[in-house]
Amino acid sequence: MMLTLNVVYVLVAIAIIALVLMQRGSGAQAGSGFGAGASGTVFGSRGASNFLSKSTKWLAVAFFGISLFMAWYATHSARPPAQQNLGVMSQQQAPVSPAPVGELPKPSTVPSAPIQAPPASSTVPQLSEPVEVESAPDAKQPPVAPPQGG
Repeated sequence: MMLTLNVVYVLVAIAIIALVLMQRGSGAQAGSGFGAGASGTVFGSRGASNFLSKSTKWLAVAFFGISLFMAWYATHSARPPAQQNLGVMSQQQAPVSPAPVGELPKPSTVPSAPIQAPPASSTVPQLSEPVEVESAPDAKQPPVAPPQGG
């Protein structure tokens, strides 16, 4: 049933698109007052607008009706949560009730292990001989501020 309804739903959507594209805009009616627009239409000077607008209206009603029915059917045909296979999560757990306003929640009864830092391991290789670094002669003197002129 749902497969047939989905096919009808897509066909109605395509028909709405086609009918909307076939309709003339409001600016296209300016030349039809002098007789220029009536000669090229299949339905006559006024029949096309009535037929196309009414058809579009009823297809839109059908489109929204099918949409609402499919949404209702999807929510009512869903299995209740008790029948779903949740694996490990299917064990019965006590529901957690929120704490009243102004009160802190009760502490958890689950024991917690203290967090321990991993032992420090040195990954930097050690040099076998000390290396002396020579510094520039001006490296130990503080920088001189530029003179303030005024």
